[in-house]
Amino acid sequence: MKRRWALCLAIILCLMAPGCTNKNNTSYSKYSYEFIGAFDTVIQFMGYSKSQKDFEEIAQVAQSRFMELHKLFDIYNDYEGINNIKTINDNAGIKPVEVQQEIIDLILFAKEWYAKTNGVCNIALGPMLRIWHDYREAASADPDNAQIPSIYERKAAMAYTDINKVIVDADKKTVYLEDKNMRLDVGAIAKGYASEIVAKELEAKGVDSLIISSGGNVRTIGQPRDGIRTKWGIGIQNPDGNPLDSGDEPLDIVFLKDASVVTSGDYQRYYMVDGRKYHHLISPITLMPANYYRSVSIVTEDSGVADFMSTTLFLTPYEEGRALAESLGIEAIWVFPDGSIQTTEIVRGMMKNLGGASGE
Repeated sequence: MKRRWALCLAIILCLMAPGCTNKNNTSYSKYSYEFIGAFDTVIQFMGYSKSQKDFEEIAQVAQSRFMELHKLFDIYNDYEGINNIKTINDNAGIKPVEVQQEIIDLILFAKEWYAKTNGVCNIALGPMLRIWHDYREAASADPDNAQIPSIYERKAAMAYTDINKVIVDADKKTVYLEDKNMRLDVGAIAKGYASEIVAKELEAKGVDSLIISSGGNVRTIGQPRDGIRTKWGIGIQNPDGNPLDSGDEPLDIVFLKDASVVTSGDYQRYYMVDGRKYHHLISPITLMPANYYRSVSIVTEDSGVADFMSTTLFLTPYEEGRALAESLGIEAIWVFPDGSIQTTEIVRGMMKNLGGASGE
């Protein structure tokens, strides 16, 4: 199931499409590399390099960095010699925890974007999200007795989700949760934020033709070096499609370079109760899974911003969400339960089916 979730949000088409062989630039060839272990997903690197050895060396550097960030942002596991998000949660109401700069930056980023938007994407929602997580896990173990959390449980959890009580001391590099019942959950932003860190570090090393795919988070670096195209083609998953079927057509293809595509959808982590689906994207307003859309995809330069905004817009009614996206200069694609699609203006021109775009 983890592999299914990893592949169900975005299909990389650029390395499989006809015409992708390197006919005009024989010094570069295309390669791919993947691993499992970071952020509970399959992470893939695909791109062009002068040799397989060079490509794998870069990919292994990136893999190592992803594993470091996974440990830092983990909310479930302890690691010897590391204070991570779980360490912060374990010390809620007790004491500030000294952490590495990446955690300080992640939390400050989350607080900044919470303030910029409508507050529905909140890393302090941990108590609420933990309840839904536990019910989902119980349903996985015993589907016949699957239940949803009671309204009492959900309302009680919301009493401990004030992001203003997440205290960051940037000088001392400490994080403190003021109430013992508080809990951080960075699942809405961690993969995208980590992908952006890795991408920036690879760019600094001179990498200029690569795709990083971490589940539904896709970050492109540079452009394809096949001598033909100037942009990568990234498939948007059909919410009703089969991500494990290589012949399954995507909903559409977005062409871009040096940018990110991140999708949030109701077909990722979910369980069934009395024939109804309950997915993992929980609204802090209704305290239930949001049901406005099947998926929301964000196209913007920064993968961390894209990850944050895909969750934000998925949890936001369309008119409000569109106005928010446009005010921030962020491109979005909304797929509604009836199969209809809405997009912001610029991204439509980047899409193959809706906008007639190409990767050349």
